[in-house]
Amino acid sequence: MDKKIALVLENGVIFEGFSFGYEAPVAGEIVFNTAMVGYPESLTDPSYAGQILTVTYPLVGNYGVPEDTIVNGLSGFYESEKIQVSGLIISEYSYQYSHWNACKSLGEWLKEHKVPGVYGVDTRELTKLIREKGSLKGKIVFDSPDEIDFYDPSEENLVAKVSCKEVLYYGTGSKTVVLVDCGVKHNIIRCLLQYDVRIIRVPWDYDFNTLPYDGLFISNGPGDPEHCAITVRNIRKAMETGKPICGICMGNQLLAKAGGASTYKLKYGHRSHNQPVKVKSATGLFEDGKNGEIREAGERCFITSQNHGYAVDIKTLGEEWEELFVNMNDGTNEGIRHRTKPFFSAQFHPEAASGPTDTKFLFDKFIKLI
Repeated sequence: MDKKIALVLENGVIFEGFSFGYEAPVAGEIVFNTAMVGYPESLTDPSYAGQILTVTYPLVGNYGVPEDTIVNGLSGFYESEKIQVSGLIISEYSYQYSHWNACKSLGEWLKEHKVPGVYGVDTRELTKLIREKGSLKGKIVFDSPDEIDFYDPSEENLVAKVSCKEVLYYGTGSKTVVLVDCGVKHNIIRCLLQYDVRIIRVPWDYDFNTLPYDGLFISNGPGDPEHCAITVRNIRKAMETGKPICGICMGNQLLAKAGGASTYKLKYGHRSHNQPVKVKSATGLFEDGKNGEIREAGERCFITSQNHGYAVDIKTLGEEWEELFVNMNDGTNEGIRHRTKPFFSAQFHPEAASGPTDTKFLFDKFIKLI
């Protein structure tokens, strides 16, 4: 019989369950993801650093996890080198798994990385609670509710924790892209390497303006963008050169801040594979792949994958900028672009194959610009 454990929320609510991962108390922000599949990718996404992830789909673990292979300095199947979440909460855990490339169970993987897992929780009720109250601080405890203190990840610079610590190089292409690593998902690098580029991956606080490059790419990352003032200053300097800039997720927020806008924390964030976004700005990015026509703004909608807890306050964006995408569920910003210069960004993840490839054109556009 698995050990009984509890999820304690800051508002005093307690959910009881059973352990299937590493047995040690943890604390973090409780968030939920509504995707049906993709838990190996989600658990290794650096944007989840400091968070305890609730998966709303009832059955988890039924296809195990693949072997972690490193190919050209990148993980073969994961989004980073390790599990990034602080803990995992699910409804039903499948001890039996079956998949062509599975090599171990989800529980074994969690234990290897010393990450607790809880099953038997009413994840529907927990998700409803978060939607009503907003994201909550919580902790997974084994013996006593007081064995660990609550932790607020927004108070810590999580980008500094997950960013690379040294300059890294990938590819041998004719064009050079500087990638600012704020917690980059490995599939972003894989997607860029499909083009004729050489990538210089730099830490979040590295002054990349000292490097020769053709285009700047700003990655996703965890936590509050307010902690990345150094990165914003470096982006502002890069904007003076007029070289192409593209940002994803945290990169959208940092580009907006470099352009003078502000950001704010969402009630419970966007974390799923099914977030609908609509083209908001004037055309120019959106060539129809079938006949080459340019469609007018507002006529294109995409189903996207997202993982973020903060958003750009579009009302604070300067006149030289315009909103590129808007979320059709809640009207929040999903991307920006400069009206005259080659700077643009998306709050969602075009590399996450939610469409599965209908937003890949963002990579195409960036490469064409350089």
